[in-house]
Amino acid sequence: MSRTVFVLNGPNLDLLGKRQPEIYGRETLADVEALCRRVAAEHGLTVEFRQSNREYELIDWIHEARDNAAAIVINPAGYSHTSVAILDALAAFAGPIIEVHISNIHKREPFRRHSYVSTVAAGVIAGCGTQGYALALQRVASLLEEAKAP
Repeated sequence: MSRTVFVLNGPNLDLLGKRQPEIYGRETLADVEALCRRVAAEHGLTVEFRQSNREYELIDWIHEARDNAAAIVINPAGYSHTSVAILDALAAFAGPIIEVHISNIHKREPFRRHSYVSTVAAGVIAGCGTQGYALALQRVASLLEEAKAP
């Protein structure tokens, strides 16, 4: 079984560390990628780490994950609240999906409190800063181990 996890990041996360650091912190996306690679390695996982501001590209990567990944960790960012297309792509993925939000979306504007992605996610991590990615990968490792058990 594949031990590859696609870690997908949506729009504006390329500005992490620069855009609203009072909400999203000062870590950059490169810092998040390094964290993900370190935590994944500790759990025998491989990470395919990507970011796009384009909805169609995220959808294409989710489709690619169907044949190449055991799990998906996704921070859909603003697409969480708007993209039925990303929801549909994720619904066609057979492995575990963990949704990550750096900020606590439930303490923010009302429109941010609903996520289409949450309806297909095995777990949702919000408000833990970039540490949420590490928690997501730890959870993926546990889910993959559980799936192997007789």
